Amino acid sequence: MAKILRLKEVNEVTGVCRATMYLMRKAGKFPQPIHISPRSVGWLEEDINQWIAERKAAGYTPKPPMCSLKAAA
Repeated sequence: MAKILRLKEVNEVTGVCRATMYLMRKAGKFPQPIHISPRSVGWLEEDINQWIAERKAAGYTPKPPMCSLKAAA
């Protein structure tokens, strides 16, 4: 069964902040999200894992996130 990751989880796993993630997505360099409901999206865990594997194979090393998401109240 496929797991859907929300934005905060994708940020934690990839180390890519929201703004950078959306810029990369627009440029075709980050997986596209899927719609969970009319107002929410998520990413398939397998797509994110594949993206990480491709980056690793290309010689990129993971770094801590450069931005932080607001904590849920």
